[in-house]
Amino acid sequence: MSPTSPEPSGPQLLKVQNFCVSADGIAAGEDQTLERPFGHVDPGRLFAWAGATASWPNRTDPGGTRGLDDHLVRDFSHHIGAEIMGRNKFAPLRGPWQDEEWKGWWGDEPPFHTPVFVLTHHPRPSFTLSDTTFHFLDADPATALERAKEAADGKDVRLGGGVTTVREFLDADLVDTLHIAVSPVELGTGLRLWDTPEELTDRFHLDVVPSPSGVTHHLFWRK
Repeated sequence: MSPTSPEPSGPQLLKVQNFCVSADGIAAGEDQTLERPFGHVDPGRLFAWAGATASWPNRTDPGGTRGLDDHLVRDFSHHIGAEIMGRNKFAPLRGPWQDEEWKGWWGDEPPFHTPVFVLTHHPRPSFTLSDTTFHFLDADPATALERAKEAADGKDVRLGGGVTTVREFLDADLVDTLHIAVSPVELGTGLRLWDTPEELTDRFHLDVVPSPSGVTHHLFWRK
């Protein structure tokens, strides 16, 4: 393929990428606050493998690991045209918006670089930060995915989380691929993605690939 050839077209996929859980399937803690976006769970225990890679976007020093972990971090934004996330990934706030000053956890340069659709029972006007526009939808998973695919302009859609949102889209049978990074820690309590990854093998093929970093990458694709 020449450098100017268009990327091959195909069906738009809904993808879960670099989603981190503990060995007992927990992706986030309870009692989320502004100071603790993951509740009682220390996200560093789940995300350490990604932060150690050469391609980690927040890296400020040279170096970092290469290999499979780095490839998966680098692939995070490839051919992604929109993201869907739950309200709890966007904000620690519950119920009606007391004001609309909250613009997310990510500052003036959010890492998405695409339209983002936030699922909430309390919509608010869209806004743009840098090259990311946030839209707020009170919609079921199928309707939200339809909106996101339209905005993605032929590219794939990332399902960003949190765990409750991923479960809702799995229950609606809308997810095409998942990459779940399982860290070798047990957290005991919290928001659980699964009791065992085999729960998904009725609908998905599964490859399990251990990494030298200690995480085990679970790669699912629809049967």
